[in-house]
Amino acid sequence: MGSVSIMTSHVKEISKSIEEAAEGDFFLEELSRKWNDYKMAIQTIANILIYMDRTYVRKNDKTPIRDLGLNLWRDNVVYSAQIQSQLQNTLVELLHGERIGKVINNKGLIRSIFMMLKYLGDSDYETLLEIRFLEVSAEYFRGESQKLIECCDFSDYIRKVENHLIEEMIRVSHYSDFICGKKIVNVMCKEMIENRIESSLLVTLFLDDRYEDLRNVYMMFSRYVSDGLHKLQKVVRNTSQQFLTDPEKLKDPMVFVQDLLDKKDKYDSILDSSFNNDEQCHAVLNSFFEYIINMNLHSPEFLSLFLDVKLRKGFEGLSAEIILDKVVALIRLLHEKDMFLKYYKKHLAKRLLLGKTASEDAERSLVVKLKRVCGNEFVVLEKMIVDMKTSKEMLQGFYKSHTELSDDRKLSVQVLTSGSWPISRTIHSSCNLPIEVSVLSEKYKSYYLGLHTHKKLSWQVNMGNAEIIATFGNGHKHELHVSTYQMCILMLFNDGDQLSYKDIEKATKINSSDLMKCLHSMVLVKGKNIIKKEPMNGHIGEDDVFFVNDMFKSKFYKIKLETVAAERESKHEKLQTRKNVDEDRRPQIDAAIVRIMKFKKQLDHNNIIEEVIKEVKSLFLPNPTEIKKRIESLIERDYLERDNNDNNLYKYLA
Repeated sequence: MGSVSIMTSHVKEISKSIEEAAEGDFFLEELSRKWNDYKMAIQTIANILIYMDRTYVRKNDKTPIRDLGLNLWRDNVVYSAQIQSQLQNTLVELLHGERIGKVINNKGLIRSIFMMLKYLGDSDYETLLEIRFLEVSAEYFRGESQKLIECCDFSDYIRKVENHLIEEMIRVSHYSDFICGKKIVNVMCKEMIENRIESSLLVTLFLDDRYEDLRNVYMMFSRYVSDGLHKLQKVVRNTSQQFLTDPEKLKDPMVFVQDLLDKKDKYDSILDSSFNNDEQCHAVLNSFFEYIINMNLHSPEFLSLFLDVKLRKGFEGLSAEIILDKVVALIRLLHEKDMFLKYYKKHLAKRLLLGKTASEDAERSLVVKLKRVCGNEFVVLEKMIVDMKTSKEMLQGFYKSHTELSDDRKLSVQVLTSGSWPISRTIHSSCNLPIEVSVLSEKYKSYYLGLHTHKKLSWQVNMGNAEIIATFGNGHKHELHVSTYQMCILMLFNDGDQLSYKDIEKATKINSSDLMKCLHSMVLVKGKNIIKKEPMNGHIGEDDVFFVNDMFKSKFYKIKLETVAAERESKHEKLQTRKNVDEDRRPQIDAAIVRIMKFKKQLDHNNIIEEVIKEVKSLFLPNPTEIKKRIESLIERDYLERDNNDNNLYKYLA
């Protein structure tokens, strides 16, 4: 009989004696004792035959004595059907029993069995114990979690889960050389934290400002959950989607922006007090706000309208700098900053020209912030503010050189740099000014051109306003704050008691659309109906006849008739603004392509698209289709050419 056969027969006898041993601790004791004896015998034999191992065994590719002995023990003892099942069940039962409060009298015996399994190899340990133990643990933690949820509120639940974690880590520390404590903790966290803390629960915590609970969630995920912060970010992202602004709020600029600011304050507080200012969570929340802002196509206009109201009415005791910083933080997330600039220029122009800004310092501060965040395209806003300062100084010089002018008829002029202001250059902005105003305006024009011989002046009366004193039939006087167009209409009634629509249109030369609006504001607006008409119905018609409302009464001395607040654009105006912005983007894309190609000399189509987006994304996100059109245009104009062999490759033509 060969030596391997003798050893195999001996190991099978050992296996049989272990199988006949009593269950429980006696089974483990018998297994441990037999193992220790066997291990010592194998080691002794290996030491005696060490020379054979080094020569014969290695030369003939045989199994070394020690490995042969371990393989025989594994195959005939540990993996025998009865012993394997009994060993697995006994160890799992003992370990789980300790978890639920049972006392293990001989922990050293368990460690001895663990050592045997580790000695045989990690794969045997995992097969015989770890996989089954983790399955039992997962089932136990799942049940415990359900019990706690049914009897505890969230705060108690988190505290008790943390206690479970501490107890489990202390328990497995006795076998830390063998049981992978990290795997046990991962199983526990999956069943008691990940699978229980869902988006719906976080929504409740967010809504109720439960910062302490949120902090506990963050600590749990960051300390105990495998890849916990990444998983928490996913939960936060899903939670954020449930905070999408109410569709009704998307329609009101003030409500929409204020709602975003309030939510941003809440999220910033959570980041600071609960999430330890975690950068990754911060990025997740920022992406959420970026999504909401750009989801609403009206955001560029709404943000500008919100700022317009604040800068006209003031900040109601709150710090202007803080509010402006918060709004600018939202503007930073806009994909269409150039669209915002279009609207903001219009609204800023109206505030400056009508003198309706609450704080010049706030206006200047905001322009600096916008330029810092959005780039040099916003420098044009600074030029608008400089124009107002220069105009004020120029006006002071004008009146010093014309001391003969009386105080009751004063002209205020703002000289605006062409190209810096959103000014229409169409003929519709002209009208016939009253003689009292036209004389003053001609004097100012002569004075200005006398100082600036190479410049031109063109009057934009549609953007002006006036203050006039009106005396009504009852002798009451009122100071009327009106637009220049409204002034031109009202001054006509100094020379006639009643005027037809055609008379007013012919005398003022105001275009019909603006004339209708002006008459509507003075005839049909309750409390400001200083003019009456025949027939007296709800609209202005070309056959109407107008006369001063001698019975007009108001408890206010000053009556404001002009529209001061920036208004939302009509559908037609929005389309025109979009068209203007698209036209402005084309030369910017062209310039970006030329700069890139001048440096790179040649690029394929996809790389050009990528480089152009990088170049202009601080102002807007161009559509790849539009970039392709601009490339074709540059090829037609001989700035670029296609490679002869590759239509997808472009070359720069110097």
